[in-house]
This record gives sequence, structure tokens and C-alpha cells, in this order.
Amino acid sequence: MRLFIAIPIPDTLRTQFTVISAGIRGARWVRPEGMHITLNFCGETDRKQARDLDTELSEIKMPAFDVRCSDYGYFERGTKIKSVWAGIENNPTLMYLHDRVETATVKAGFERENRKYKPHITLARLKLSRAEDVGQWIETHDTLGIPPFTVDQFILYRSHLAREGAMYEPLVVYPLG
Repeated sequence: MRLFIAIPIPDTLRTQFTVISAGIRGARWVRPEGMHITLNFCGETDRKQARDLDTELSEIKMPAFDVRCSDYGYFERGTKIKSVWAGIENNPTLMYLHDRVETATVKAGFERENRKYKPHITLARLKLSRAEDVGQWIETHDTLGIPPFTVDQFILYRSHLAREGAMYEPLVVYPLG
């Protein structure tokens, strides 16, 4: 099974992002139910390692906290833009939660992530999109005006790859607070 750990986002925020999900040729916009802030991607695992991961994640205890979306941006690979996202404002408590989750995954036998953590909400995945379209979209939607929201849980998800994109099944909810 393919696992990852993420923070769900409120429905109001999903709705705001869905309203602006157009305007980039070649974009495959993320369905509202697929929007989240990834804390750690574990990848393929067996049931025993999944149980070990659950045990480690259950040990994380910390208060709920607020986060705020800060800007729009994109990730690229080589010269190709691969995705468009809403960034999350720098937040020490979110970074602490990420570090705790990463420590739990390593204790459960997963590899430590090599890339620097950049908290974000993926809005679209791109194939053959033009940089001008992406730049214009970001410029058009530059002012977010999104109020902060409370992070009061994180979730262990199972990802099912389907023709219409990945489907995410919540396996375990870990409350904060």
C-alpha cells in the first residue's frame, strides 16, 4: 500500500481554490477532496510497517495551531513546470510537526526525505503548460486574502492510483490539542 501523512484543509479553503481552478492550458486541477498539506510521503509499504508507523505517529502530542496561505508558486523539473501550488506562510509550529512526523517515519523504517520541506497545497499538475500561462495565472490570483485556519489534526492516508488521478483514503486521524 502507498502511504503519506498530511494535514487536511477546511472545506471553505477547498471551495476558494476550486473557484480559481482554471486558466492554465494543460493543467490537471486537483479535485477538492485531494487538497491537503503533505507532511511526509512514505511510499509503498506493507501492513507491518504501516502498523509500526501508526504506533510512532500516535506518540505525537502537541497543541492545535493556526496556519495561513501566503502566496502562489510552482515547482519545476529541469525546464518544465510540473505543478502549481498555494504556499504556506513560515510557521515554526508547522515545521515542528513536520520534524516530529519525519522522526516517526524514520523510526518506523522509512527513508528520510532528502529535499527541503516546502509546505504547500498542490492545486494543479502540469504537462506541456506554458510558463507564460502559469505566470499570468499567478499574477491574476496574486492576492490570496485567505484567513488563517486551525490545524487540529493530521491524517495517515492511503493513496490509490486511478485513471482520473490519485484517490486518497484516510486510514488514521491523529488529533492535536
